[in-house]
Amino acid sequence: MKWEKLKPPEPDDPMCCCECDVYQYGCCCDCEDLDEAFNRWLKNKPPNSGCKSPVLGAMIDNLEISLIPALVLLPLLLRVAALHYLLGVIILTALPGLVLWYYYATHRKKRRTVFFLTLALYSLAYMYYLFITEILPRGDVSQLQVCTVTTGMIFTVISLIHTKRGPGFVTTGLYEAHNQRQEANEDLTQGIGSNQSAASSSEETPAELHIRNEALIPKWSRCPMCKVMRPPRAGHCRTCGSCVQRLDHHCIWINSCVGQANHRSFLLTLFVFVLTSLYGIRLVLCSLCPRHYLMTALFYCPGVYSQSSTALCFTCAWYSSIVTAGLLYLLVAQVLNISFNVTEREAQLALRNKTGQSRLWGLVIDTGEYTRGKF
Repeated sequence: MKWEKLKPPEPDDPMCCCECDVYQYGCCCDCEDLDEAFNRWLKNKPPNSGCKSPVLGAMIDNLEISLIPALVLLPLLLRVAALHYLLGVIILTALPGLVLWYYYATHRKKRRTVFFLTLALYSLAYMYYLFITEILPRGDVSQLQVCTVTTGMIFTVISLIHTKRGPGFVTTGLYEAHNQRQEANEDLTQGIGSNQSAASSSEETPAELHIRNEALIPKWSRCPMCKVMRPPRAGHCRTCGSCVQRLDHHCIWINSCVGQANHRSFLLTLFVFVLTSLYGIRLVLCSLCPRHYLMTALFYCPGVYSQSSTALCFTCAWYSSIVTAGLLYLLVAQVLNISFNVTEREAQLALRNKTGQSRLWGLVIDTGEYTRGKF
């Protein structure tokens, strides 16, 4: 389909029948194989036999190229980009495209990959290594500044570890605990209602009060994939294969979902990383181009390609700037979604169902369902 070519499937994609809560045969859905077979039948093409060897086919299907590009290709590409500024422009322009291509390839297969997490951690470690070995010996950075960068690195890793503990998966015990709390609230409501009815016969009866309270409580629904009862605003992640409480999105950079349990630590990780990266880029550019302003030095720094070490540090500063700009945009989008009380999943579903309104030049989607507050 045309939409599938333009955008990879997101969690709880309403375009698929297996994601519909009211479709009783959703568990029998095999959409990708069915679409591929139907398209080949329309085009009079023979069925795809795949790889001749089943062993080789299994190896190719389960191949994980998470370590090789990060540990080998990234330093090699950065050193090649440091040879000349034209090579730097070409490689730093093509590198995000290659990462985006791999994202589309893995996301369409709906499987988890540690490639992006490995790339992020190795990039962080490699930038810090160059900062210690190349920038620190120049004598332009004080010990306090080195301690600040190191502290930011440590806090970023600690916050990332805390984020990786889990997004808050929906379990069967969660619904049982919800029922127990609801029964306790009903008993308390009936006791309060009986006391009020004894004091005054003109007020609401316990039955009316119970009906009014039930109307205000959001209903739980059964996931067509997990077959578990999930609370409102929970969603099924087809990459992780589980339902997540208040699912925001599946983040490829942490190889995990972002949900109710780890949303705060995810935002803290982004915030600390962006601050540390911006501060580190500033120190590098001030050391390489001390006579230029920060923004001017990023675009024009004469003599930086005269030595291989300075050229490599300048190229890595550009690489860090590209990564930081992308994560800064993600941080701003997350803060805006929180201010409107909207998750990324709810915003995408509202756009596809044409029930949401674009606000702030498309940075946030107002769904109108759980929205609280505006700018």
